[in-house]
Amino acid sequence: MGATTTSRASTLVQAVGIISRPRRRDVSAVAPGLLTWLEERGVNVFCDSETAECLPSSCKVKAREEIPALSDLLIVLGGDGTLLAAARLLGERNVPILPVNLGGLGFLTSVTLDDLYPVLEQAIKGQARYSERVLLESRVIRQGKPFHCARALNDAVLNKAALARIIDLELRVNGEFVTNYKADGLIVATPTGSTAYSLSAGGPIMYPIVSAFVITPICPHTLTNRPLVIPDSAKIEIGFAAGEAPIYLTVDGQVGVELHANDVVALSAAAERLRLVRPQQKSYFSVLRDKLKWGER
Repeated sequence: MGATTTSRASTLVQAVGIISRPRRRDVSAVAPGLLTWLEERGVNVFCDSETAECLPSSCKVKAREEIPALSDLLIVLGGDGTLLAAARLLGERNVPILPVNLGGLGFLTSVTLDDLYPVLEQAIKGQARYSERVLLESRVIRQGKPFHCARALNDAVLNKAALARIIDLELRVNGEFVTNYKADGLIVATPTGSTAYSLSAGGPIMYPIVSAFVITPICPHTLTNRPLVIPDSAKIEIGFAAGEAPIYLTVDGQVGVELHANDVVALSAAAERLRLVRPQQKSYFSVLRDKLKWGER
């Protein structure tokens, strides 16, 4: 159930959607030239309202949620946060995303402006290299029924509004009791999200093709509670005592829901994978060396 970094797209791209970070000045420097480049090659272009503010009227403006259904390829201009928001729009649509880094750290948006047009040329010809990433399906079960469902590319996090308070959480994997955590919270991360919140909480870096999730406690009261790596085929359930509310579930740091007493958070791999278009010559390790400054003094 892991990802692959060696697959190539085989479908010619005839329609492209462009989504960008709101109110980002860098978009104005990139989007007009990008639109012209695509139109000169006969590609139909759709954009969201944020991108349209930086473009001439020839771009067809659509609501963000409508763009994936109209596109063979989705270009995301921004940082990792913009990509995470765009990934949730896809639903069950198998539309590849070309993430262009206009942000800062950018573990996910590894396509630079220098890479953009060579990578895009390959993509519209059906020759792009892409990386498939597992998505984490989260469901809040309330009174025996699904109450809230969301997908995460990075992680799902349970914590309390009052961060100084320790909470008690019960973890089960495939129906088997694992442990009770006394901690500030609990992170369940994909390999993609292993370089996000989980990393800052002491979790390991996982190579994207690893078929696993990592469960990382946040500041555990018991120091022997360490990050736990499990197969991504596993079914994870997290519960908490009635007196623990309010506890919040946050998906990719962007979508949140308050949990009630006796709610259960069920987590598993989604059936669909996210496809990220990648530069031909850039490896995952080169991204880590660049972003984490490995080997520098």
